[in-house]
Amino acid sequence: MTVRPRTLAWVADQLADGERVVRVEVLVGGITAEMRRLSVAGPNGETRALVLRSYVDVIDAEDALTREAAALSMLTATTVIGPELVGVDPVGAECEYPSLLMTHLPGRPVLDDAGVEARIPLLARQLVAIHALRPVERPPKYTTLTTADTVITPPGADRRVWAAAIDVIRGPVPSYEGRYLHRDFQPGNVLFDGKNQLTGVVDWASPSWGPADLDVAHCAVNLALLHGPSLGLDFVAAYEAAGGTLAPSPADRYYWLVRDPLACSEDIHLTAAAWRAAGRLDLTTTAAEQRLDAYLTALQELSP
Repeated sequence: MTVRPRTLAWVADQLADGERVVRVEVLVGGITAEMRRLSVAGPNGETRALVLRSYVDVIDAEDALTREAAALSMLTATTVIGPELVGVDPVGAECEYPSLLMTHLPGRPVLDDAGVEARIPLLARQLVAIHALRPVERPPKYTTLTTADTVITPPGADRRVWAAAIDVIRGPVPSYEGRYLHRDFQPGNVLFDGKNQLTGVVDWASPSWGPADLDVAHCAVNLALLHGPSLGLDFVAAYEAAGGTLAPSPADRYYWLVRDPLACSEDIHLTAAAWRAAGRLDLTTTAAEQRLDAYLTALQELSP
């Protein structure tokens, strides 16, 4: 699919003199946005790549693009590598749909089982660095993404385990020390080169302020879905080994850890579809549901 006419005209306005878009490539793996890789040629034959994110029929597009633009602008003065902001039209004033244009980072998400043990410490160290960021203006407070009444227990799951976890999030929210959160830090949003070196983090549409435990829980459940429950638990340990700080109370840690698997239950079919589109054809909805159930069961052993 090519870029829509008004959006293409807006993109052209963001380019340097003499530059033009010469190729458009659809990027796969996202759930809420259309993603395009744009090859841009300069007047002297040099080329560079940009990424165009467009939200089509997304209610909170303005908020997401405003947050992402702020995050990318902030990252330029830090050691955390993210795309550079080129331009943003958060309300679709000039584009057909709300859009953001940014630089393209080298590398790709690596979702294969091979080498995951070596990648987990790299993921953990990167997340510790993100949580150390101190923006001049804090992003909005986190949202929990689920309630006790909206969790969907997967078919064939251990209903007693799920009921016990749901009861946990019916309780009071633990106190926490606020941190800068990526809020969708997971293997699909972290890039590696061919030498297994981390080259950057993408998808900064939901930065929030809240407990580090939430980001850790989110990455852990995605690792559990991709590679098995033990790898999710390994990430939690790797985060602490990298210097990250989680909730001091075992009960509080358990509260945050179970929140993300429960939230994942509501859109597990979309998550599985995104992983398949990114190359993990084995992750059917049924397979993802089974791994989610196995991971929540494994977490129960951490229950105080």
